[in-house]
Parts: sequence; C-alpha cells; structure tokens
Amino acid sequence: MSIRKRSTVAVLAVGVLALTGACAKGGGGGAPANAGNPSAAASDRGPSANTAPKITIGTAEDSKGPAIAPEGVVKGGTINQIGRDDLAHLDPGRIYSNVEGNFALLFARQLTGYKRIAKNDYKLVGDLATDTGEVSDGGKTWKFTLKDGVKWQDGTPITSEDVKWSIERLFASYSTEGAPYVQQWLTQEDYKKTYKGPYDGKHLDNVETPDDKTIIFKFKEPHADANYALAMTTYGVVPKAKDTKEKYDKEPFSSGPYIITNHVTDKSMELERNPHWDPATDPIRGAYPDKWHLEFGYQALQVTDRFIADAGDDKKTFSFYTSVAPERLQQVLTDPSFKSRLMTQPSPYTSYFYFNLDRVKDIKIRQAINYAWPTKQMQTIGGGPSSSVISTTILNPTVSGFQDYDLFGKKAKPEGDIEKAKELMAQSSNPNPTLVYAYNQTPTQEKMTVAIKTAMEKIGIKLVAKPINPKIWYDSVTQVDNGFDLYWGGWGADWPTAATVFPVLFGPVTDGAQNISHLKDPEITAEIKRIQGLSDAEEANKAWGALDKTIMEKVTPLVPDLNDIANSLHGSLIGGAEIDPMSWVVSPNTIFVKQ
Repeated sequence: MSIRKRSTVAVLAVGVLALTGACAKGGGGGAPANAGNPSAAASDRGPSANTAPKITIGTAEDSKGPAIAPEGVVKGGTINQIGRDDLAHLDPGRIYSNVEGNFALLFARQLTGYKRIAKNDYKLVGDLATDTGEVSDGGKTWKFTLKDGVKWQDGTPITSEDVKWSIERLFASYSTEGAPYVQQWLTQEDYKKTYKGPYDGKHLDNVETPDDKTIIFKFKEPHADANYALAMTTYGVVPKAKDTKEKYDKEPFSSGPYIITNHVTDKSMELERNPHWDPATDPIRGAYPDKWHLEFGYQALQVTDRFIADAGDDKKTFSFYTSVAPERLQQVLTDPSFKSRLMTQPSPYTSYFYFNLDRVKDIKIRQAINYAWPTKQMQTIGGGPSSSVISTTILNPTVSGFQDYDLFGKKAKPEGDIEKAKELMAQSSNPNPTLVYAYNQTPTQEKMTVAIKTAMEKIGIKLVAKPINPKIWYDSVTQVDNGFDLYWGGWGADWPTAATVFPVLFGPVTDGAQNISHLKDPEITAEIKRIQGLSDAEEANKAWGALDKTIMEKVTPLVPDLNDIANSLHGSLIGGAEIDPMSWVVSPNTIFVKQ
C-alpha cells in the first residue's frame, strides 16, 4: 500500500465491523443461502454467506488473559495435525498467508490481536500490549505499552527494543514476503529504498523507545487503523539477540505458548510448551494441548478417508486447512453421523486467475478468456455448489463497499460463452496465441487445468501448463519476471475495508508484492489514492465498489474465480475445533484433546 492520508473515520466510525479476515493468499467467498447440503439447514452446517463475523475494539480489561475457554475444555495431551504442505515460512516478518499466520499463533505474538468472544464474535485487543494503543496527533502517532510478564522462551523479558528491532528488520533485503503497511507508513511506498534495515547499526528515528515498556510509532500521515495492521503476523516480535537473519526462517525464537522442538522439512514438526509463556498475559491463545505433532504430505482424499474411518490416533487429529475431498463431499454432507465432526465456513477471501499484463497485452484476449472460462466445470470438479459459489467481482461480498455485477455473464452461462469469446478473439491482435498457464500441482488442480485447457482450445488459445509446487506457489508467481501468462492467486482484506484490497492488489509492481497482474494504470492509481484520502467512510465504500467494476471494464486484469466454502472433518476426540472466520483456517487457540 502507498503512504497516503487514510480516512480517520474509515475504521473507527462504527462500533461493530464486518471483518473479512487477516491477509490470506488463497480463498473464496461466501455461499448463497441455499448452498450446501439440501437436506441440512444452513444453521446446522455453519454461518450463512451473509453472516460476516463482527469485531469491536476491546478495552485494557479485555486485553488481560487468560483467553476465554471453549465449553468442555480439557488441558493436556498431544494433538495431531495432518495436511498437504509444510510451512514455507516461520519467520513472522516473512509471513503473509492465512495458513502460516494461523500456525504462527503457536509461537509468535504481536502488539495486538483478535480475541474470540463467541462464535463469529471477536474483539481487537492488546496481545503483548496492555491495550489497542493510544493515538494522538490526528492519527499520526501511536503509543503502546508492553504488559508485565511477557517473556521469550529463555525467560528474558520482551522489551520495546525488541519490538522496534522487529519492525526495522522488515526493511532488510532478504525480507520480501510480509505485509508492507507499517513500513510504508513510516517511510514511503517503495520502503526498501529509504532504509536498509538495522544490521549496519542504523535505526528508524520515528520508532521511539523511551523506556523498556513503551513503543511509539510516528507515521508520516494519519492512520486510524494502525492497531489493526499491527495485529498481522508480519509484525510479530523477533529478539535482536536471537536474530539470525535468513536462518531465522527455520528456527524462530518463541514468544508464544509453544516452542518448535523438531522440524523435518516436508515431513513433520513437533512443538512443546514454552515454560515462560504466561496465560495471564494472553487473552487470545488458550494453548490447551501439551504437545503438537504435525505431519505433511497428505492429499485431501487421504486426509478425508482417515477422518471418515476415525481410528486410533486419528481420533485426536485434525487438519488446519484440508477440506473434505470432492469425491467424498456428498457422502459426508448427507450422513448425519458426521454432523458433530463437520465444520463449514464460507471463505472471507476471493480467488482470481490473474493475467500477466506485461505478457497478455490485448484486452480482447483477456475478455475472451473471461467469457470462455469453464466456471461450471471447475465448480463440479471441486465438489459442486456445496463447495463453492460463482464469483464475478474483485471484492468479496463481505467487504464494505461490495457492489454486485457480472460483466461476462458467468452466472447466466457458467459453462462459458464460447461464441462471444470467439468473436473477441477474431477481433484481437492474435487469434491463436500460446499462453503459459501456471497451476498448483495437486490432483484437483490437475483436473481443473484440463477443463481450462479444453475451454481455451475451443476459442483458439493453446495453453502450456506449468505445474508449481504448492509450497512455493507465491514465491514463484510474485516474482515480476515469473515467465507465466496466467496464474491463480487469492486475497482477503487485511482488516475490514476495501482500502486493504485495491491498493495492495494494484499497488507497487516489485518482487514479492501482490500486484501480480502487473497493472500499471495512472488513472486507476490516481483513483485509488483519491479514495484513500476521503474522510467519509460511506463515500469511500461507494467509491471502492464503483472502482471494482471500472477496473474489470477498463483493464480486465483477471478472471474472478469460484468463492470457496470449507467443509472440514476432524477426529472424534478433538474438542473446541472451529474454522476461524477471519483466517479461514482451523484456529489453534480453542482446540483441545478430549480425554
């Protein structure tokens, strides 16, 4: 995001906000009211599509620990997690995905965070800080005070110097994957040109630490929502004394309830309790199991079949993100014996297939692909209407300012409008192009790739499919010179406003940034900056909604993808499991092992 004059009322003008989720590079959206199992009411399966989680700003009292315990909680035992991929990053400063950010709750803490009050009800509270911050100077200055008793895994106190160091190291050349907000607010849009990090002894003057407990941020312009930004995993603390730069990504030092004790890359990970984590300081993390055992390398069908069988240690097992495999979805949805172990949650994120505008320069080709897109076929491959709904916009329906439209008739002709697409291809600069299509190398995506290739062949486009290891997906497609023409990507608002969508998706074009369509349109950039400067939240929301349609009409930088619905099982001895509506991943904060 660019440095700009953010509305001082855009976030704080209302008492309750619809929060679409922490940043996640993946996603989907909400299901319609009649989606899912036709024999089960929406209330039986999870929140409806129109039920966005709410969030309020908590007090200093709300910021005290311990966390609110789920019903029937039991402490102790070992919990098991199985899934497809290992974690690409463990350094908080290099985390900007929902799965990694959710996992980092086990070992990393930020100044602020989200406290679960009840299902679908959250408060922004102080995590390491005593509250959500004291703002002055019209929103330019933010002051936080650290709690007593917050410590590192070796028992040393977490200090304001640690917080300052954690912010400064985000400017280092190796740190390219995290959120950019605070860095840009402290310096400029291309923040790495301003400051190179703390390793040469230079520090940021506008991050002050007058004592061990106080940290003060002095931004160039007002940012009324800085306390939301600082809740992101990117701003998790890292101790100067243990900072190993690039190597920290493999061996992080814990400020949270668990310590990573063993990690075999792409195979397994073990965590044990951090004896110096004090639940009295933590309103967010319950940390009920004694140990965590994670295993990687399992595809959705393997995971699903193990949960269906529910045998042995699998009774004490769950998956952070694995939905029921398409092959088993109807079985699970229609069998009442699975009801108590089924979690259903519409995604707060929206998925897209991006065009690389540096390579696919003809808008008629981009529009033709939108018309020909095999939406219905892909929905069927993914499990049908119970697993996703058709998306036609950039904004997710849960984001303030969302306006519905369907430029390419995807809802009327979800199987694709081949004839209209052929007309556009005939008018284009190259009626028979060859395009390089990158895709996640998973069984489901293999099938979807076949459907996409078949549809493109019908309109004269040859697709060269390039499989990518899912673990390094974003590291690959966020490279400016990535060598691809078309590829998937997802996004969810980092906090509840479209101001964390458009300025990111269509912001700076640099390695590791999220403008992976490489859109560079001066008029759109100017309009984004204009909306960012609006002081009226309602006016800004209306403008964001209008900009959504303008971008698709004028540029067509992407194909809106299906908005997913998660349907996930867990073992019968797992308690407190629910899919966090903000991160769209099973939260580790409430989960426990039944004895």
